[in-house]
Amino acid sequence: MASRDPASDQLINYKNSVKGAPSYITTKFGAPVGVQSAIQTVGKKGPSLLQDVHFLDLMSSFDRERIPERVVHAKGGGAFGYFEVTHDVTKYCAAKVFETIGKKTPIAIRFSTVGGESGSADTVRDPRGFAVKFYTDDGIWDLVGNNTPIFFIREPTLFPSFIHTQKRNPATHLKDPDMFWDFMTLRPETMHHLIYMFGDRGIPDGFRFMNGYGSHTFKIINSQGVPHWVKFHYKSNQGIKNLPADKAAELASSDPDYSIRDLYNAIAKGEFPTWTLYIQVMTMAQGESCKFDPFDLTKIWPHSDYPLIPVGKLVLDRNPKNYFAEVEQIAFSPSNLVPGIEPSPDKMLQGRLFSYSDTHRHRLGANYLQIPVNCPMAVRMSNYQRDGPMNTSDNQAGSPNYFPNSFSGPQECPRAERLQPRYPVTGDVVRHDSGFTEDNFSQASELYSRVFDAAERERCAQYLAEHIKDAAAFIQERGLKLFTQVHPDLGAKVAAKLAPYKKYHANL
Repeated sequence: MASRDPASDQLINYKNSVKGAPSYITTKFGAPVGVQSAIQTVGKKGPSLLQDVHFLDLMSSFDRERIPERVVHAKGGGAFGYFEVTHDVTKYCAAKVFETIGKKTPIAIRFSTVGGESGSADTVRDPRGFAVKFYTDDGIWDLVGNNTPIFFIREPTLFPSFIHTQKRNPATHLKDPDMFWDFMTLRPETMHHLIYMFGDRGIPDGFRFMNGYGSHTFKIINSQGVPHWVKFHYKSNQGIKNLPADKAAELASSDPDYSIRDLYNAIAKGEFPTWTLYIQVMTMAQGESCKFDPFDLTKIWPHSDYPLIPVGKLVLDRNPKNYFAEVEQIAFSPSNLVPGIEPSPDKMLQGRLFSYSDTHRHRLGANYLQIPVNCPMAVRMSNYQRDGPMNTSDNQAGSPNYFPNSFSGPQECPRAERLQPRYPVTGDVVRHDSGFTEDNFSQASELYSRVFDAAERERCAQYLAEHIKDAAAFIQERGLKLFTQVHPDLGAKVAAKLAPYKKYHANL
């Protein structure tokens, strides 16, 4: 038989790894099963019996195999490895994960598309999730970002609506260009990310050949209690590779799991993908005088003002042993922070601090952090939270479940307290809609005119035209006005490329 790739040979490799005779089939409660291939009946043709507990066990389990799909980032792949510190950044951050050069911390990474369902194609034009779980000495640190340093919106209250536009029209159950472009053109802060997504990096060539970003601004604190603002970047050591739109469309049909397959096979062949972790650092004073809002998720920090500082490398060297157990059930949350790393006033981050953990409690249950892939490896959980469905631990045995207490229950950690210095907060309580009061175009214009070369500018206009052509004419017109505000050249190019489409002509 012709040689196949490791993903195709998974079952053969498993068979070859099994030593000795196959194990016996058992029920979930451990009893051996004598006949798997037939239900218990009265006679050869008679009715089945309710007493066939194996059949009932089998079918009730089958009926419950599917847990709720992730509302966002439903389609994805993941792998495991380690993070190794290569540069000393302790003057900025006292988190134990960074404490010594050469220190290794186990990690898990899940890559994903954002808008599609779990069966959708890997090669659509869409941001890619890039979520990293660090199993640190101080517990789980989740850095949950994307392959883009920015995002479409800065207001968390708009996030459900934004995601709804990526999903299906509730009446037709179809993807709807009017929904997508209506929202985008009504919120001009989307322009920066739209230009990024409709550039060449909008369709990465698999997960290995793209960068990752924490995207949000975070606060880091050193051992003296001095805070800094920070952004996290992962630069692919494989280089950046992107798919042309026609190749991506072909793969969406011929190999919709292209990116998952590529990652699995690379690791199985020993071609372990790596990324270099960098940080950008801003002092508190720089944050006060910054010419733009450093907590605005639609903005980058210019590297010329805030250069990249190397920290370490991420290596993926193990595929999941079972996809459901280790990838489908892995649960990331930006609220999983460790001493030395805190949130910033970034409003989108503040909204995600609640949302992610809440969705995991819905999908996986109240005790989702007891699922092995979500447990803090180096730390035994010790707190005053008990019980709940699917509690698989010893439920903290006889330790008291109230605080304070006189019976040797867990105590507060002075180190963690020191690494959470106080800071002042002032201002009027208000719902401030920043959609039209902030600068929504200058960085988008910089990206288009200075980062993209002439060929990519042409492709960006083509991709925008091909996508917006199916939206209603008045939405197209609104889009053209915004593209022109990004750059007159972009508006003109998109208008010219829209002209041949009859729908657009008929409604001018």
